[in-house]
Amino acid sequence: MSGVADPRLVLRDEELDAGLELMMLAEAAVWAGVDAGLEAEGLSLGRSHWRAAFLLKRRPGIGVQELAHITSLSKQAASRVISDLEGHGLAEKAQGDLDGRRRAATLTAAGAAFEARISERLRGQLARAYRTGGLDGVGAARRILAALAGGRTKTGAGR
Repeated sequence: MSGVADPRLVLRDEELDAGLELMMLAEAAVWAGVDAGLEAEGLSLGRSHWRAAFLLKRRPGIGVQELAHITSLSKQAASRVISDLEGHGLAEKAQGDLDGRRRAATLTAAGAAFEARISERLRGQLARAYRTGGLDGVGAARRILAALAGGRTKTGAGR
């Protein structure tokens, strides 16, 4: 992925504001899907719990500090979210290999099933949106989202 911007691309404030509005509306639609899934689970867990479960699936063994960084939660909130998941039998923590103080978290089988049930709803939403954007739109959308995510993406996530 090239980091050089096309100098021909000049966007007016009106176009950028329209993009921001669409991002906010898309975010609301995604969270509505998450909220419906969480309600169906009946565990009294919130959006941060699903986000943590999703990221634990994608990045097994992340610790509290990394979870806090990529989600913009405080370390205390990230720790509480992982503890809540652990309390419901959805995650477990183990001592880190290199640093005994670091507590790496992973999903349990129940946690993986919880994450999958909610994510399935969102994959459907995203698949419909990608189909609307067409073949060229999928790669472009991923590059734009990866650029917006900045340093929070894994290597290759925007490709």
